[in-house]
Amino acid sequence: MRILVTGANRGVGLALACQMALRGDHVIATTRGAKPLDDLRWEQADMADPASITGLAGRVGGALDLLVCNAGVLLDRGEDLDTGYASEIWAETLAVNVTGVFLTIQTFLPHLRRAEAGRVAIISSQMGSSTRNTGGTYAYRASKAAALNIGRNLAHDLAPEGIAVGIYHPGWVQTDMGGTGADITPEDAARGLIARFDALGPDSTGVFETWDGRAHPF
Repeated sequence: MRILVTGANRGVGLALACQMALRGDHVIATTRGAKPLDDLRWEQADMADPASITGLAGRVGGALDLLVCNAGVLLDRGEDLDTGYASEIWAETLAVNVTGVFLTIQTFLPHLRRAEAGRVAIISSQMGSSTRNTGGTYAYRASKAAALNIGRNLAHDLAPEGIAVGIYHPGWVQTDMGGTGADITPEDAARGLIARFDALGPDSTGVFETWDGRAHPF
């Protein structure tokens, strides 16, 4: 398969790219900065910059079997409700986690349409579910809820073309975002997510699932 993984310079994205490359997939991985290793095809791209996304699509070219929208930021951990959540936090969070996700999918639709059965995987979070109302991190929660909503509606619109869309909670992962006390490693999360991607198809399009295959309430 030919696969594009955004935000693959570390954490779950890097683990996904490495594991899929090791099994023989042709993986294209994006990073905003330095590439962390030399064994993958790296492309510089900023998911908050529409022109960067357009440029990436031009360099990638050809058919794309799977688009993994993994790039994301969490900027509002520990913000105070009365004085925190500056407008800059909201702007960058939404630019990457929402607008960037939609524009990436929109821009790569021609690539997905060239594939026999294109698929899109959006890495959201259980924090985007309306059932996960434990407070705080409002910008991140709102962005992941929006990504979930985008994925569900894209699944509806792209179903007639045979392009399946899945939305996934990667688990509480031991990354810079999740912290060292999280439940699972990036490698564990990647193995579970790859199994979900492989199972995604017309009959399951629109799913919101956890990394280990459990259906998550919206």
